[in-house]
Amino acid sequence: MTASTDDAIRSGVDRVRDRILALSHDLHAHPEIAWEEVRSCARVAGELSDAGFAVEERFTGLETAFLATCGTGPLHLAVCAEYDALPGMGHACGHNVISAISTGAALALSPWVDDLGITLSVFGTPAEEGGGGKIEILDRGGFAGVHAAAMVHPGPVDVARAEPYAVSHSHIQYDGKSAHAAAYPDRGINAADAFTIAQVAIGLLRQQFPNDVRVHGVMTNGGEAPNAIPQRTEGRWYVRAGTLAQLGELEDRVTRCFEAGAHATGCELTITPESKPYAEFRTDEALLERYVRRAGELGRRFSAGSDSLMNRASTDMGNVSQRISAIHPYIGIDSLPAVNHQPEFAAAAASPAADRAAVDGALALALTLLDAASDSGTRQRLLDAESTA
Repeated sequence: MTASTDDAIRSGVDRVRDRILALSHDLHAHPEIAWEEVRSCARVAGELSDAGFAVEERFTGLETAFLATCGTGPLHLAVCAEYDALPGMGHACGHNVISAISTGAALALSPWVDDLGITLSVFGTPAEEGGGGKIEILDRGGFAGVHAAAMVHPGPVDVARAEPYAVSHSHIQYDGKSAHAAAYPDRGINAADAFTIAQVAIGLLRQQFPNDVRVHGVMTNGGEAPNAIPQRTEGRWYVRAGTLAQLGELEDRVTRCFEAGAHATGCELTITPESKPYAEFRTDEALLERYVRRAGELGRRFSAGSDSLMNRASTDMGNVSQRISAIHPYIGIDSLPAVNHQPEFAAAAASPAADRAAVDGALALALTLLDAASDSGTRQRLLDAESTA
């Protein structure tokens, strides 16, 4: 393709600018948590359907997933849209911006799919915040035939490379026996004590963890009344490690901490996975190099300092990257000192800086896909790659 195609893509993003910013702000104003993104899913899918994309709702049987497609070319390129929010904090990770970026890139590129010889897909992927929506789509064959997938995630600053932890998400439950805490304490089995013992054991175990391991969680139910021995306690816990292999080894050690709480108190312990584990990321270096160059042309500058650590956040896009070529760069919304998963970051995700990031991200992503399709070496490499999706 020629420089005129570049200019046409830039004009295409300019043309849809108001639409994608309206989409971003609308999602931001109506946050929905994992697996409950009914309105958000319909809103993003509707934007693509109105532009002529063929939209498959409830994709792979998931209520809040969709697939939007245009073109029939042999090279299948995809972008992923996330739209779930955080409980109690709205879009404190900026997934509204992700949807705007992916939608904008797809709308700008869609008039050129036949000339480029590509199939262009937008995957609406629910439940990134702990539910593993992309993993479910992947394991149900939803990414079959895709040669490369990409998305751009907001953060405090621009960071090129995703280096996320592998992570497991678990629901923890202890069941004991209630009793009057003053009159009949000997007849109770204290589920809150079980959780306390487990947390202390995990705290001590952290001293022997490698540097790239994280264990953290919250208690979501700690009892009902101070004069009733807690019969049930519940919590949500994450274990993160550098790789899935390392994660499997460490999970056993953390599980023994929870078992210690049950053994010491006499409670029954139930550990239920909330999703399949998220994998580490495998970056397609050539595609990332293209994105960095394109983003640099727009004046984006990449950080490698302490403010750039959002690239260590776990993502179910890691599992996609293990099967097909993928990139997952981060784009800054000038939120500092606020960082992801803070209420202040949620506010920043609808700011003028976030709007600039949405437009820049859409253009950089669209131009990256243009490069992938039009560069003969990259195109053939992607076509020849063995996908395991």
